[in-house]
Amino acid sequence: MAMTSTYAPQLDRTYMLAQLETLLNMPSPSGYCMDIMKYIEAEAKRLGYSLEYTPKGNGIITISGETTSKVIGLTAHLDTLGAMVRSIKPNGMLRITPIGGYAMHTVEGEYCVIHTRDGRKYEGTVLSTKASVHVFKDAGEWKREEANMEIRIDELVKTKEETEKLGISAGDFVSWEPRTRIFANGLVKSRHLDDKASVAALLGLMEWLKREGKTPAYTLKLIFSTFEEVGHGSAYIPSDITEMIAVDMGAIGDDLTTTEMDVSICAKDSSGPYDYEMTSRLIELAKRESIAYAVDIYPYYGSDASAALRGGSNIRAALIGPGVHASHGMERTHADAVVNTAALLLAYVME
Repeated sequence: MAMTSTYAPQLDRTYMLAQLETLLNMPSPSGYCMDIMKYIEAEAKRLGYSLEYTPKGNGIITISGETTSKVIGLTAHLDTLGAMVRSIKPNGMLRITPIGGYAMHTVEGEYCVIHTRDGRKYEGTVLSTKASVHVFKDAGEWKREEANMEIRIDELVKTKEETEKLGISAGDFVSWEPRTRIFANGLVKSRHLDDKASVAALLGLMEWLKREGKTPAYTLKLIFSTFEEVGHGSAYIPSDITEMIAVDMGAIGDDLTTTEMDVSICAKDSSGPYDYEMTSRLIELAKRESIAYAVDIYPYYGSDASAALRGGSNIRAALIGPGVHASHGMERTHADAVVNTAALLLAYVME
C-alpha cells in the first residue's frame, strides 16, 4: 500500500494561497523588487526569521540545522516579466523594451502601470501600433514585435512634451496587471506564477518549520532572488552552500508530462543535466511520500541554479517547482502543485 505524504497534510494551504495572492499583486519586474523584498523581510520577521540583503538586492534567510556538515540552498525568484520605457513617441505614447523573455503578443491589450523614478504611477494599456481593424487593413497581420507595440497612457496627453510633464521618461519601469484569480477548486490563474508560486511554497516551508518547532537536518539558506528573469538572479551565492535546489515553475505542453497539480522535477534544461544523485533522491522521495510529480526536460529553460553554476559556484544542483501552464503568458497552476512542491522540499531537507 502506498504511503501517504508525511508533510503535505501538515502544510498550511490557506496560508500559502494567501501569501501567493499578496505576492502576485505586488509589482516586481526584474530590477524593481524593492517593495516586494521588504514584504518578504517583514513576513520572515513575523515568522521569527531574519533576512539579510546582498549588494544587488537578493534576500537570504538562514535556518540553522541539526548539523553544519552540509549547507543546502533553496532559491526562488521574486522578479517577474515586465518592461521599461524605451522612449516617448511624438504622439505622447510610449515605446517599450521588454524585461525578460516573452512573446509580445502575450501582453497585447494588457493593462499596465508606469512607475516613474520619483514615485509616481500612471496606468496604461499595451497596444499594437495598428490597434484598430476599422482603421488598418493589415491590423491582424501586423507583426507583434517591440517596434510595433506601444503604451497608451490613461492621461490626457497627445504630445511628447505633455507626457514628459507627467514626469515619465526613458528608464521608467512598467509592470503588468496580474489579473489574479483563485478558485474554490484550487486553480490559480495569474501572470507571474513564475515564480511567485514557488516563493509561496518556500514561505509555507518556513511557516511549517516554525509552527511545528522543527529543525532541518542541515543548515538551510533560502535565497529570494531579484534578477532571475534576466539571467543572473543567483549568480552569486554564499560560499558555504554545497547543494542547491532551484525552486521554479515546471513547464507544461508538447511531450512534457507535468500537470498543474504536480511538482515538476527537471532532469535537464538548456544549461545541461542537473545533479544525478540529487535528482534521483528527489524522485525517490516523491514516490515514497506519494507526492504527485513528473520528471521532464526543459530545452528552452534556465534557472537560478544554472546561474549559480555559471557564476563559478562549486555546488551540486537540482531544479523542482509547481507545474504552470502557459508559462510567460496567462499562466495557471493549482494549489496542489504549490503544496506538493513544499512537501517534497521538506522531505529532502528534514533527513
